[in-house]
Amino acid sequence: MAAQEGSVRVDAWIWSVRLVSTRSQATEACRAGHVHLNGERVKPAHTVRTGDEIRVRHAGRERTIVVTRLLSKRVSATVAGECFIDRSPPPAREGVAAAGARDRGAGRPTKRDRRALERLRNRDR
Repeated sequence: MAAQEGSVRVDAWIWSVRLVSTRSQATEACRAGHVHLNGERVKPAHTVRTGDEIRVRHAGRERTIVVTRLLSKRVSATVAGECFIDRSPPPAREGVAAAGARDRGAGRPTKRDRRALERLRNRDR
């Protein structure tokens, strides 16, 4: 699983540690300029070394990762978590409305509204 020092492509490493779900997504992210290695855009074949900082923009989120271990094959999520230090900010939470909150004076909820409220309440359990 571990690769020799300096012999892992950036797209293969991003895929190996599960930052993207497929190798082709990793390659496309590099080609589109969504992957930066130590502050510079890189091509998919660029090599990664231990201690490098990688910024990946994927699925509407930007992640900043520091490489601690090189991998060339995809590994489990627990092993992948040990191969990097995640310095990215936590994902932004969308404004969540309180379940069952209604405007004052809006009247009795319709049957459709009651069913929607029930779905929200059951989701929290």
